[in-house]
Amino acid sequence: MLIVIIILGVVALWAIGTYNSFVRLRTQKDEAWADIDVQLKRRYDLIPNLINTVKGYASHEEGVFTKVTEARSQAMQAGSVAEHSNADNMLTGALKSLFAVAENYPDLKANTNFLELQKELADTENKIQSARRFYNGNVKALNIKIETIPSNFIAKLAKVAKADFFELAEGNPERENVKVDFAK
Repeated sequence: MLIVIIILGVVALWAIGTYNSFVRLRTQKDEAWADIDVQLKRRYDLIPNLINTVKGYASHEEGVFTKVTEARSQAMQAGSVAEHSNADNMLTGALKSLFAVAENYPDLKANTNFLELQKELADTENKIQSARRFYNGNVKALNIKIETIPSNFIAKLAKVAKADFFELAEGNPERENVKVDFAK
């Protein structure tokens, strides 16, 4: 009888420890997502200033400004990780179009405000990339714990769900191979 009580006690302690590890991993994942959210907010706040600066030099490029503004709006309204990922990809493409327009205006490229905004945006992009890696690392740890035996039994009982990675969408230009042509 004592052996059965000891075995049940060990199993109960293991179940509690496993559950607590799920709570810790989920909290770390949520914290990592909050880091991404902060950087995305910073990016969203920089974009109107960037658009206004470029508009001063390239006011007839309204289609590009509309595209960036719409992509920013969709990104700000995204709810799930997958929606954020898709909206982020659209916004990145729209910003590339904006910077391509800026390349056609030498006075704009020399404008200190534009250069500072461009530098801030590049810094923010690097921070988003770092936060994305941190988030995906935490998601990986949580998902592995959810899928491995014997902790998967506790995950099912506690209804702990797998998390989505924050990744580039299929067809994103950043995923494609870079074509280098030295023939020119």
